[in-house]
Amino acid sequence: MRSPSTGAGRAAARRCPPRWRRLAALTGAGAGLALIATFAMPVQASAGSARPAERAAAPVTDPAALVNPFIGTSNDANDFPGADMPFGMVQWSPDTPSRPPGGGYEYKDSSITGFSLTHIAGPGCGAAGDIPVLPTVGAVDYAAKDSFSHSAESATAGAYKVALDNKVTTELTATTRSGMARFTFPSTTQANLLFKLGGSQNGGSNTRFTAVSATEVSGQVTSGRFCGAGNTYTVYFDMVFDRPYTAQSTSGANARVTFDTTGGQVVRAKVGLSYVSGAGAVANRTAEAPGWDFDATRAAAHRAWNDALGKIGISGGTTDRQTLFYTALYHSLLHPNVISDTTGQYYGFDGRTHTVDPGHDAAYANYSGWDIYRSQAQLEALVSPEVASDTAQSMLDDYRQTGVFPKWSENNGESYVMVGDPAAAILADYHAFGARDFDTSAALAGLVKQASTANNDRPGLNYLDAPGYLPHNGGYGCCNFYGPVATTLEYATADFALSAFAGALGDTANQRTYADRAQDWRGTLDPASGFVQPRNADGTWTAGFDPTSGTDMVEADSWIYTGMVPFDVAGLAAAKGGDAVMSDYLDTVLRSYTGANGYAWVGNEPSIELPWEYDYLGEPYKTQSTVRAIQDQIWANTPAGLADGNDDLGAMSAWYVWSALGMFPMTPGTDDLALGSPLFPQAVLTLPSGRTLTINGEGAADDAPYVQSASFDGAAWNNAYAPTNALSDGGTLTYRLGTTANTSWASAASAAPPSYHGSVLAPPDPRAGIVTSGVNAGTCLDVDHSGTADGTAVQIHTCNSTYAQDWTVAGDGTLRALGKCLDVANSGTANGTTVRLWTCNGTGAQTWSPGSGGTLVNTNSGRCLNDPNASTADGTRLEIRDCAGGTAQKWNLPAAPRARTGPVTAGAGQNLCLDDRSGATADGTPIQIRGCDGGEAQTVTVAADSTLRLRGGCVDAADSGTTEGTRVQLYTCNGTNAQQWRATSAGRLVNTNSGLCLAAPSTTEGTQLQLRVCDGGAAQRWTLPA
Repeated sequence: MRSPSTGAGRAAARRCPPRWRRLAALTGAGAGLALIATFAMPVQASAGSARPAERAAAPVTDPAALVNPFIGTSNDANDFPGADMPFGMVQWSPDTPSRPPGGGYEYKDSSITGFSLTHIAGPGCGAAGDIPVLPTVGAVDYAAKDSFSHSAESATAGAYKVALDNKVTTELTATTRSGMARFTFPSTTQANLLFKLGGSQNGGSNTRFTAVSATEVSGQVTSGRFCGAGNTYTVYFDMVFDRPYTAQSTSGANARVTFDTTGGQVVRAKVGLSYVSGAGAVANRTAEAPGWDFDATRAAAHRAWNDALGKIGISGGTTDRQTLFYTALYHSLLHPNVISDTTGQYYGFDGRTHTVDPGHDAAYANYSGWDIYRSQAQLEALVSPEVASDTAQSMLDDYRQTGVFPKWSENNGESYVMVGDPAAAILADYHAFGARDFDTSAALAGLVKQASTANNDRPGLNYLDAPGYLPHNGGYGCCNFYGPVATTLEYATADFALSAFAGALGDTANQRTYADRAQDWRGTLDPASGFVQPRNADGTWTAGFDPTSGTDMVEADSWIYTGMVPFDVAGLAAAKGGDAVMSDYLDTVLRSYTGANGYAWVGNEPSIELPWEYDYLGEPYKTQSTVRAIQDQIWANTPAGLADGNDDLGAMSAWYVWSALGMFPMTPGTDDLALGSPLFPQAVLTLPSGRTLTINGEGAADDAPYVQSASFDGAAWNNAYAPTNALSDGGTLTYRLGTTANTSWASAASAAPPSYHGSVLAPPDPRAGIVTSGVNAGTCLDVDHSGTADGTAVQIHTCNSTYAQDWTVAGDGTLRALGKCLDVANSGTANGTTVRLWTCNGTGAQTWSPGSGGTLVNTNSGRCLNDPNASTADGTRLEIRDCAGGTAQKWNLPAAPRARTGPVTAGAGQNLCLDDRSGATADGTPIQIRGCDGGEAQTVTVAADSTLRLRGGCVDAADSGTTEGTRVQLYTCNGTNAQQWRATSAGRLVNTNSGLCLAAPSTTEGTQLQLRVCDGGAAQRWTLPA
């Protein structure tokens, strides 16, 4: 989400075109961090320095010490440098006069207006900044601001310190729900702490300040209205001091306490926050900050950050790279935020007080949904699965309280800022990446209802079935709707994520329904221009289309949004004209990274998937070089080092973390990972399962982004995607890296990451079932004890119809069971080499071809799968051996599936079928509607290439037409999109080229079929052969 250029209301902020800017050169002195004990900020070389960076020691043992919270505090990233905890309620941090949205701190400023207790990292609109407290000396002035120098300022994970020019030193640290400060004043009788209670970023109302005693004050403020929305919240505070103040007073929304520091210059303060009540603030403070040892509290925060950051350990790399990595991970783990008290109470979206659900530790809030579903949610689940599970349960509770899932919520209120339905992707992402301790069945039911019933989160839902896209001239009602083209793509992504979530939970009906509807993206792609673009409800494209325009888009243009089909890149490439056309498009849009003149804007979310799409086109070397170039250009260890875009509650920082590991979660709702190349010689991820995934980058260096070869657990890995189950089972993924591209690595079509097309006109189910032995038909090829670990023995066992014996004969020559492949151990070629189950890796050790007499020949060794001594004993391990025939080498594979052939019946009238007029075979023969007679002219084959075939030809849109009324005919099959059809769960047949539906204009026999704008009527419903 991009910051608006002014503080105007939501409509202006979200509807005005983004500010396209070239990336400013990162010049001048930057600020690095010394160890927390020194609190010094030495000047370091600029990002453009030619001097090579010093190599850092390995491995990193104190990642929190490497965090530089000043990264992202300039150039619109909107991060903040103050004290916080992972996912904490308190962010006690300085505010400066420029007060960027959410973060409140601009590094270029030279004064501080207050240290407020709440902040949000990198939003596009003003948020939080509640209860600013400013130490001053002398006469009370609520408009005061304290000047300072960055040379007297420092920060690290969980702590902040600055020596102000007024001779007051402020030190801050935090627990989850409380903060602690140590103010060192000069010797004076007028040492003040000013409380600017009306100073929240969006203003404050209903303020209250109470002097509870000479050492305790409390109060509250109501704020909110994120991006001009109507949502509000009330935050309560209770602060105690280690010495009595000598005076206190209030003035409107302001208050102050004054201390006499002539007898001691240090004033310590502890504060608790609550979004429930003043009593909750007291309880939070007393529970989490019982003592007065500031140094011990700061050390505890440092340990907490080390625990969180240490889930990903890195070794080697430059100091700057290590700092960038752990700062990005740090920023990725700031949100969402605990909103419940230590008592378990929290204030819900329905305006009532609730208690955290049994089995969960806390309730969470603050979701920048449109941003975080692309990168941060997956990382959160991977690194902090308990927090992600609690967050998922909190989102479900929000749904139960209001009837919709949160979209862009601040604390306990929804703003409806941004577009799409991101909750589906967030919850599915959490589940896919290992955070599964929430009520998944209730979450799925809620998401299905939200995707199928009119609601405020999905304006325009009624258009998804017909015409199958959100029209330019549609009516959308409430809730910040804009950008119909972009929103169509967002809804398609949400539908696919919902489909994946349903599939993971075993709900195959909803899995298919929403996988099919996810293909609505096709209705926005004009085959004539090759771009997604605005379209009217009648199917016509709007006039005057310019791909560099933001019309009907959201914070981007058509150049950028055309690539935003992350779950079906292969389908997008085919629709654009093939991989070469798609590659040319990426080469052009990625020529620059700053969003001007039709180029990608990698500082904002719609562009962040584009560099990874080369993986799907047989060109992973381009992903490797492009990602490295973006890392070098957009990120630097400077305050402006997250360049030209908001951090968006860690979404952009999470992109950096994933890219530094050499992978990216491209497909929302799945754990599919497209591969790049790692920045570091080694990274070790502690997974939610407790296992580890080690990523080795042999030869890793800034100038060596290219993968020369790779292996997984010692076996060659030639795919541009991570091994299946790598994030659950762990393992070791090793790259050999170099400075020149290996264009052949992972370039095969079979090496591309998965793309998901919906049912389209899917081919019949693959050959799947049991593989019986030629020795005894009652014994089967079997995975020992249904194990899924790499290396599990494959054996003979009595047939038992379990998943351990359910094998798929895949089109790539592999035999698959339990998600893995039948593999010859260590790619062996010698007689007697055993076979096993192993992660599919595309090598010859896993490909088998049928031979004479029922044999299965391993293509790598040329030897046959063999049952030693023709044994029938359960547990006999299989091997390869010279092909000799006989029962010990005979295997009965599952039968080939029956083709889907038969009549295509119409919903427009009784007993009517799609028919080839007169049974003719000439090109141009009309396809018509006619009474079903079972004849050859009505015998249609649903082919694997998404065509409908009869009489030796294909059902075709005449002249590749894309307008209403285009005639449908028989034509020689030619592989074009004019002959490809997508079947939807609603019974429509959508022409891939035009996005229009196959329609019967009337029920009169002999009426030629046409393409029409999809309207969901009976004339457009068809039933395919079973």
